Amino acid sequence: MELLSNLSLGVEAALSWSNLLYCFAGVTLGTLVGVLPGLGPVATIAMLLPVTYGLPPDAALIMLAGIYYGAQYGGSTAAILVNLPGESSSLVTCLDGHAMARAGRAGAALGIAAIGSFFAGTLATLVLAVAAVPLTDFALRFGPADYFSLMALGLIAAVVLAQGEVIKALAMTLLGLLLGLVGVDVNSGAERFTFGVPELAEGISFVVISMGIFGIGEIIANLERDTARAGAIRAVGPLLPTRDDYRRAWKPVLRGSALGTLLGVLPGGGAMLSSFASYMLEKRLAKDPSRFGQGAIEGVAGPESANNAGAQTSFIPLLVMGLPSNAVMALMIGAMMIHGIVPGPQVMGERPELFWGLIVSMWVGNALLLLLNLPLIGVWTRLLAVPYRLLYPAILLFCCIGVFSVNNSLFDVLLAVGFGLLGYLFIKLRCEPAPLLLGFVIGPLMEENLRRAMLLSRGDPTVFFTRPISATLLLIAVGFLVLLALPRFRTTREVAFAED
Repeated sequence: MELLSNLSLGVEAALSWSNLLYCFAGVTLGTLVGVLPGLGPVATIAMLLPVTYGLPPDAALIMLAGIYYGAQYGGSTAAILVNLPGESSSLVTCLDGHAMARAGRAGAALGIAAIGSFFAGTLATLVLAVAAVPLTDFALRFGPADYFSLMALGLIAAVVLAQGEVIKALAMTLLGLLLGLVGVDVNSGAERFTFGVPELAEGISFVVISMGIFGIGEIIANLERDTARAGAIRAVGPLLPTRDDYRRAWKPVLRGSALGTLLGVLPGGGAMLSSFASYMLEKRLAKDPSRFGQGAIEGVAGPESANNAGAQTSFIPLLVMGLPSNAVMALMIGAMMIHGIVPGPQVMGERPELFWGLIVSMWVGNALLLLLNLPLIGVWTRLLAVPYRLLYPAILLFCCIGVFSVNNSLFDVLLAVGFGLLGYLFIKLRCEPAPLLLGFVIGPLMEENLRRAMLLSRGDPTVFFTRPISATLLLIAVGFLVLLALPRFRTTREVAFAED
């Protein structure tokens, strides 16, 4: 009964005309950035953070969330039609989706991707709604030592599960932690790491670093990439899969939905890890693995279901614990802080209409995405022909205006450009920037809880090992490190992220 009462409150909030409008705007924009390769939800949300200043908190979060899971839908369109993943989680969809398109079955591939994504998103949102209350009640038992250990576990897991080399992910995480320490020490009031620059006394703005690395940096990198679309598929064909397609696809959809629901909660997990893991699972379970890469519909149904489920359940750590599981969730925390909302388990009690309104809006958004993606496929196909040279100047201008509007500071714009060049360097060095953003967001929270725990224990560091919750989390963190030391795990990890 409590769940029904909470959901009714969420329905009332999510179905207000203003929130419906922002939900529609979010999923439409998400589909758009998913269709257009080279942009992605991280850069888009980073650019839109300044825009959310003038919006109510629930409308802002509903719109930004819609961009994230909407991009999972749109990414499949570019992957299937032009063999270019609009979103990183759609990398494996290119393998069989584009092969189906070349065989004249683009419509069936797009149809099963949309249907699987809708089912997975609906299921994952249901899991989020059911698990929210008990997980929040459990989170309220956490003390400062427990929160510190949880954040340490999150960062270690993000390094272990990050794409690319582990040493690079570790270096990026440490750099993010250091950048988060710039500014005034909250206890002593002394400036640190400011190098005599007065503008850095208040720390580096979250908008500046996210928009610089993920917005400007991606633009610079995409300018030198070959974005030719000579292989685009223009004839889509029937959108509804055949009976045989459904027979082959329903089990991968179920497995992908379950796998994405579980992996989405993990730090560093989310949509991308879920889609890769689903493709590997389906290929391993197939009676004839040689079909994969040649147009197997299971290679579309499983990963597309998994990436959408992973995108939805990655909101669980954010809403329940106030911790980001990936770069998009770090941006969502930034949006909450912009509106004066302290992320954590107290949000459910203090702002129930926002908490449950966001959850219900995901159901609404998934329904809107199903209506947007199938009937309007012709529109999305034509958008693929838009030249990048027309898009990037407008995006760059929007980035600069957005950064300047936060504090009316030219220094912030120059700093964002500097971080853009740094982001481009990271891309050239094959350093995944997501761990940096996680470290930047979690670093100050870790420091605060570390100091609070040490004050409450009167300087006794054993408090982290004597509290049951903290000790358990630290043991799990050690388990991740041991797992990383195993050669077989390292090999499996490298194969998983090299599947493209």
